Amino acid sequence: MKMLIRKDDIVIAVAGKERFSGKTGKVLKVFPGTGRAIVEGFNLSKRHMRPTQKNPKGGIIQKERSIHLSNVMPYCAKCQRGVRVGRRLLADGTRHRYCRKCGEVIGRG
Repeated sequence: MKMLIRKDDIVIAVAGKERFSGKTGKVLKVFPGTGRAIVEGFNLSKRHMRPTQKNPKGGIIQKERSIHLSNVMPYCAKCQRGVRVGRRLLADGTRHRYCRKCGEVIGRG
């Protein structure tokens, strides 16, 4: 599976329970082996935590769970929507990802 989504990218949900909210979120971690990622504010679940030294109060916390990469698309700020990504090799030998619609550079490389 080609990894078109990387850590710190901004993505938008295209499937699942987050789809109709139009939310965008930052990718916190990517798991290439399983093709999943943890996205800030997506796929939240509640977890009961017992009191510990770190969290002396315990209680119910909300936590982001992983979401499959097929359910998110990179977000282009210029197009204001989820877009497909292409790759370009520059003259100096560096590669970068770009929006296939408008040509805007996406992410950090």
